[in-house]
Amino acid sequence: MVRVTTTDRRGVLRAGAGLVAGGALAAGCSAAGADPHSAASPHASAADSTAPAARGSAAPSAAPAPRAFRGQPAQIAHGPRDRPRVALTFHGQGDPAMARGLLTTAERHGARLTVLAVGAWLDQHPEMARRIVDGGHDLGNHTQRHLGVNTMSEAAARAEVTDCADRLKRLTGSIGTWFRPSRAPTASPLVERLARAAGYPHVLSYDVDSLDYTSPGAAAVTRKVLDEVRGGSVVSLHFGYADTVAALPAVLTELDRRGLHAVTATELLS
Repeated sequence: MVRVTTTDRRGVLRAGAGLVAGGALAAGCSAAGADPHSAASPHASAADSTAPAARGSAAPSAAPAPRAFRGQPAQIAHGPRDRPRVALTFHGQGDPAMARGLLTTAERHGARLTVLAVGAWLDQHPEMARRIVDGGHDLGNHTQRHLGVNTMSEAAARAEVTDCADRLKRLTGSIGTWFRPSRAPTASPLVERLARAAGYPHVLSYDVDSLDYTSPGAAAVTRKVLDEVRGGSVVSLHFGYADTVAALPAVLTELDRRGLHAVTATELLS
């Protein structure tokens, strides 16, 4: 059973519960590579969205760049199994208020996330790039328009990768730490090659799919993650879903109880 303390409940009420009422839903990437249809819902109420930079810390001049990890495959689905660390990775799209709530909840638990942002989302909400980076989280590339990149022509797929990379560099000084293909858990050989040419030594996949984009309820999201997560796991989650907002505090509390630390994907592989 997941145990939630009184302090945790207060954190949930402040950082997440007010957001459960709604939020624009982002398109998800299933383990089979098929996405559900997006749906719009009323904007969520604002959570504590104070970024660390706004509290007085200096914003870095440039975000971290991609790294090559010796001994790791071109497409990484998990990290070392003998370390008590996991990476919670989020497909970056949807209502920014919900995204800020998730980031704040993670920070209150001492956790750091990895956000793979959609370029079109950053065009609409450019402030989110610095919010993510300044919070100590990884920020990466999830293509420009979140289309089926593996099925595109070489020229179209290249544009999906490089257009998002260009936006990340303009907003943060870096192309981001990771690339993840859109609408698929792994990249095709062509997309893998294009990502490497754009400056990403590895493609970040995952070994635990929360299925939160199917809106199964917060309890189902929590159960799916906690039933499958283990040391080294990379978990796929999404911004823009109320179930995810409601589930995250319980997931983080149980990970802490098990001695598993939620770190960025870069920290997981380091």
